[in-house]
Amino acid sequence: MEMKHLIIFAVIGIVSLLGFNIINGNSREQNREAMVSSTVPESSTVTVAPEPDTSGSSTDITSQPLGEQPKALVDSATSKIDQAQQAEQERMDQISSTQ
Repeated sequence: MEMKHLIIFAVIGIVSLLGFNIINGNSREQNREAMVSSTVPESSTVTVAPEPDTSGSSTDITSQPLGEQPKALVDSATSKIDQAQQAEQERMDQISSTQ
């Protein structure tokens, strides 16, 4: 068998595998959408238990508008980091005072 025949068969095989993957991926996506729509009614909503808010603010992050949520998450994380640093500093002060 000549080299050009092998190359042609290889190219045909690659193209057929690519086509198969595209068709199979589309059918799987459609099946996935059908399964999700049949198992989860549209009227039901998923609720996530809010994390305990230790920063002292009474506003819930999920109740804020979508544009403000990232800022609220960063603010919440920053306040928790600050609290942890303060607790660490207090422990360090306590350790240094006992020595």
